[in-house]
Amino acid sequence: MADVFSRSKRSEVMAAVRSRGNQATELRLITILRAAGLTGWRRQQPLPGRPDFIFRHARVAVFVDGCFWHGCPLHGRRPATRKAFWDRKLDRNAARDREVNRLLRRRGWRVVRIWEHALKAAPRVAARLRAALRAGPLRGGVYQVRTR
Repeated sequence: MADVFSRSKRSEVMAAVRSRGNQATELRLITILRAAGLTGWRRQQPLPGRPDFIFRHARVAVFVDGCFWHGCPLHGRRPATRKAFWDRKLDRNAARDREVNRLLRRRGWRVVRIWEHALKAAPRVAARLRAALRAGPLRGGVYQVRTR
């Protein structure tokens, strides 16, 4: 299907997508954190990959990944137009996410990645974050919060 916007209008629309303070992701997670009574988190800290939230004392880095931009297996859809461009772009995003995970783990951080759609299941997100915070020093992988 052809894009409904001209190239210049599409560029303007995409430029308006905010990387910080996004209502659907970061601000929704703040609401979940506060409702669950989870404290000690910080935002906009100078760590590799610029995690959306960190819990410094527990060494937990939290990323809220948008379904489109990070290639959600359930909801990520690749545009039909300019397919080669979007394939490269979204594949680079996924590769960068994996590299950031590795780098943070090497530095002793536990990484929690939450899909945008998972924020609809607030109790599950809060439980996953509590488990990561209780887990103590890093002993393994990246934890993802997924829901169907």
